[in-house]
Amino acid sequence: MVTCLNYINGEWKESVTGEVKEIINPANQQVVGKVQLSTAEDVDAAVQAAFEAKNSWKKLSGAERGQLLYKVADILESRIEEIAQVMTKEMGKTLPEAKGETARGVAILRYYAGEGMRKTGEVIPSTDSAALMYTTRVPLGVVGVITPWNFPVAIPIWKMAPALIYGNTVVIKPATETAVTGTKVLECFHEAGFPKGVVNMVIGSGSTIGQRIVDHPNIAGITFTGSDTTGKRIGQGALARGAKYQLEMGGKNPTIVAADADLDKAVEGTISAAFKSTGQKCTATSRVIVHNSVKEAFVDRLLTAMEGITVGDGLGEGIWMGPCASEGQMNTVLSYIEKGKAEGAKLIYGGNRLTDGDYGKGFFMEPTIFDEVTNDMTIAQEEIFGPVLGIITFDELSEAFQLANDVEYGLSASIYTENIGAMLQFVEEVDAGLVRINAETAGVELQAPFGGMKQSSSHSREQGQAAIEFFTSIKTVFVKG
Repeated sequence: MVTCLNYINGEWKESVTGEVKEIINPANQQVVGKVQLSTAEDVDAAVQAAFEAKNSWKKLSGAERGQLLYKVADILESRIEEIAQVMTKEMGKTLPEAKGETARGVAILRYYAGEGMRKTGEVIPSTDSAALMYTTRVPLGVVGVITPWNFPVAIPIWKMAPALIYGNTVVIKPATETAVTGTKVLECFHEAGFPKGVVNMVIGSGSTIGQRIVDHPNIAGITFTGSDTTGKRIGQGALARGAKYQLEMGGKNPTIVAADADLDKAVEGTISAAFKSTGQKCTATSRVIVHNSVKEAFVDRLLTAMEGITVGDGLGEGIWMGPCASEGQMNTVLSYIEKGKAEGAKLIYGGNRLTDGDYGKGFFMEPTIFDEVTNDMTIAQEEIFGPVLGIITFDELSEAFQLANDVEYGLSASIYTENIGAMLQFVEEVDAGLVRINAETAGVELQAPFGGMKQSSSHSREQGQAAIEFFTSIKTVFVKG
């Protein structure tokens, strides 16, 4: 059985206490590996290593840093099968999804490796004709990276890769629940020959490791993906000591099905966005807002299509949806289902834990659909982070947009319609950082800015060239001969 170590200053190290935690497979509760339960002292050692390495790292050219990221990408690509297998065992995602996520990590690394050759500033005319004035960008220094369990390859990489290419050093705290996968990713950086101290990893609880990252005076920036409660606490802590912070938090994402929608496409997109990854992604569709005139036809198609969803161990052949990532996550989802029933929503599909046969060994649930949901219900307002979909109806598009916006989140939203006017109105009126037309809410492309509005983010953006805005500061230069 593998015991994962911290990675500090180019070396694999036990925590100072030597304490470890077992990580179990949510499909069968078998032990996948053991990970460190580290302390603030371990964080301090990692930050010290990163701080000492930052000056020499930033002095490398962008091309030199990029070449190292290209090496990581090649190594990760050669290990896709292995890493995807570990991911599926650790958090339940189906193997095809895990392979796809790991391949996406490869693409992100190559994208940002190329960023090392792009411009980092611009010339600005000066009022003094004898002077040259221009801007350049400089790294923050040491960046703390705090990542969730639902995308244990893609999210760490889409934070670390831009941080590194723009000249920062990194201390990452992966989610404890998926730290075995996180270790596999860090092995790729180690094998690629990254200089000591440039990339560091400390495994442990958020209350200890995450809090020390937030509090440490030598961490200049913090990038976080996770719950809104934790994100707000991180933002407050960073603000208190003047550190830069970037928060990507929850979503309560709507799909609107207009009267003229292609219902087959709408059903396909809704099911994919709501139930792939067992609904455990921030861009998942949790509300489908359907025009009354097509509601019955839409629901009939939806229920028919649901019969094609196979639930089981994500390593199994032909499995479409795996287990919830943990017993705690499953119990949270089940509690929301009970709230939905109690508040008057009509359960029309699923709603139960699966316990027969091999299901009883894991944290499996039926994909679940509620009809007759109103926007004041808990299941229409709060992020469930599980395979639960609520159906809401409307008569006028203006009402649909109002329903879509009537939550505290604003991450992603989609609409199915053939009407150009409706498309444009949707883009204009819906408060979400990512809006998609005739496509599911869960599509995110690595070369495009990603982030939310309202309580979904700190209003910064990740991915694409927008990442430079967080990971660097602008320096204005004035030169006179």
